[in-house]
Amino acid sequence: MVGLRKALTHLQTMSPTVAASIPLVLAYLIGAIPFGYLVGRARGVDLFHSGSGNIGATNAARVLGRQYGAIVFVLDLLKGAVPVAVSVHLANALQAGAASSLGSPDALRVGAASLAFLGHLFPVYLRFRGGKGVATGAGTVFVLVPLAATLAISAWVVVLFASRLVSLASLSAVAVLVAVHLVGASRPFSEIAIPITLYLVIGTLLVFVKHRANVGRLFAGNENAIGEFPTRQPVLRSLHILALGLWFGGAAFFNLATAPAIFASFKDVVNAGPSDRTAQEQIIPPNAPQERKHALANALAGAAVGPVFPAYFAMQAVFGTTALVTALSWWRLGSVHRRRVYVLVFALTTVAVAVPISDEVTRLRPLRFSPDAAEASVAKGAFATWHLVSLALSFVTMCTAGVALAMAGRLPVEQSGPNPNPSLQGGGLGG
Repeated sequence: MVGLRKALTHLQTMSPTVAASIPLVLAYLIGAIPFGYLVGRARGVDLFHSGSGNIGATNAARVLGRQYGAIVFVLDLLKGAVPVAVSVHLANALQAGAASSLGSPDALRVGAASLAFLGHLFPVYLRFRGGKGVATGAGTVFVLVPLAATLAISAWVVVLFASRLVSLASLSAVAVLVAVHLVGASRPFSEIAIPITLYLVIGTLLVFVKHRANVGRLFAGNENAIGEFPTRQPVLRSLHILALGLWFGGAAFFNLATAPAIFASFKDVVNAGPSDRTAQEQIIPPNAPQERKHALANALAGAAVGPVFPAYFAMQAVFGTTALVTALSWWRLGSVHRRRVYVLVFALTTVAVAVPISDEVTRLRPLRFSPDAAEASVAKGAFATWHLVSLALSFVTMCTAGVALAMAGRLPVEQSGPNPNPSLQGGGLGG
């Protein structure tokens, strides 16, 4: 009892900085637990001297079997996720407000993520000989940036099934992770967001460094791919058709149904108001010139449609890239399969071109109503031109995605033989 009272007294007098340091130390010690090595030893195998010599999930699956590889992957992922998830709660439990003593709660989370990740790379229990950090890093980012992490793991699955190259899938996933965060975050380099941004960028660089031997073998064309498995081709075909269906369907619904309906609805609202659609408020005098009513209807409709475009372009990028990556797996079959790739590259190019044009349309929209008559006149002319170009590009994208969807009627039924992309062959994830 005396010892317990002393411990409680010590906790009550602990400084906030010390309280915040305890989750960081625990994060490293947990991250350093070599689950791959331990599972291997439990099976009578030293993974350091088997397979690729790595103690991660891929080598565990290769040497011990897929079920043990899956166990190692989940355990390595959890040892990254758990320290990050509990770091703030633990620090505040030890000392009220301790989670902010290092700057912000996010700074503490990033510190825990970094140390768990470094613990896996350089575990003290194995004389600092660790794995490559993909699974543990994935666990940390699922807590820090769940949406970006979800897209990254989706990219990993798509690239793995398309290429059978685990290292390429891993490197693609971390690249997607950083890209999604930089594009999706409103201010990724602001004072508040910079800890997470730096963690993702530096962590990605470390993953590439740990995979440098794999990168060399990828370019040399002598990296081992994982073997063909029965579900690969059915999954590839399903992913390809699903991506194209969602891409074409979403584009068609937006361009042919949603946007026209919104513009027509606002035209009716402005002309019929006040009404239940305007909460019985008068938004424009009933005797206002028709030109003013038309301008107001278009402005309101634009305000409703405009915020949709970032998500709309992101959707097209995700589905289009998925369709392209899966199509590349059939490139070596020639003929229609290569034409399929060309069509998809063209469609994605129209999306890439449409993004800055959409931004220009957004910039010009308020300038049409500038108090400066000359500026307003120039803006109206430029807006009309770029808006028409934007609409045309959107229509071209939709039609091209439709062509690619029609071509999906001639997907390969089955495939055998060497890696579909022999210049890039497999590697090691997750360790």
